[in-house]
Amino acid sequence: MPAEVHPSAIVYPGTLLGEGVKVLENAVVGEQPSLSPRSTAKREPLAPTTIGDSTIVSTGAIVFAGSRIGARVILGDQSCVRERVTIGDDVVVGRGSLIENDTTIGDLTKIQAHAYITAYSTLEDNVFIAPCVVTTNDNFMGRTDRRHDLIEGPTIRRGARIGGGAIICPAVEIGEEAFVGAGAVVTRDVPPRKLVVGSPARVLRDVAEDELLAGR
Repeated sequence: MPAEVHPSAIVYPGTLLGEGVKVLENAVVGEQPSLSPRSTAKREPLAPTTIGDSTIVSTGAIVFAGSRIGARVILGDQSCVRERVTIGDDVVVGRGSLIENDTTIGDLTKIQAHAYITAYSTLEDNVFIAPCVVTTNDNFMGRTDRRHDLIEGPTIRRGARIGGGAIICPAVEIGEEAFVGAGAVVTRDVPPRKLVVGSPARVLRDVAEDELLAGR
């Protein structure tokens, strides 16, 4: 089954579209980034964008050059995937969410509407990101040259869940199958299979056994 590209969409030359891919109204695939002179992003040449079989690039979504999108992925309306992002199979990226450059997202991960996944982040398989979650990568917020060596996004391990509106600080690791409550501000690593709440986030209890992936 060949790819379907709506007449209003733009697919840049060199882009590789798998079988059954749909690129819907006003979507853009394979765009080259325009970087500020002060940007910390890499400026090396970018490989063509690749989109796996049966993936849907929804209305108004943008996928930059140099990214690899797996099979059966849904990129929601007005979502954006920046350069050098790798997304696994069966991933959902919700409406209006932004995946910044040099990020890796594992299979079966769900990112809901209006989430912000900062550059240099790692999300493993089966991660759940609720609406309006914010991740960060720069403790200096754009000031001092030290930031160039210390910028690092969070690492969110397999099966972890992040509640709505939570904020994850730079370089924090969220352990396997941990649970971050809604609105929490996570300033330090979260142990595996622990539930954390509050600002700053603190451990409240263990994640219930029947909520773990192995028990489902």
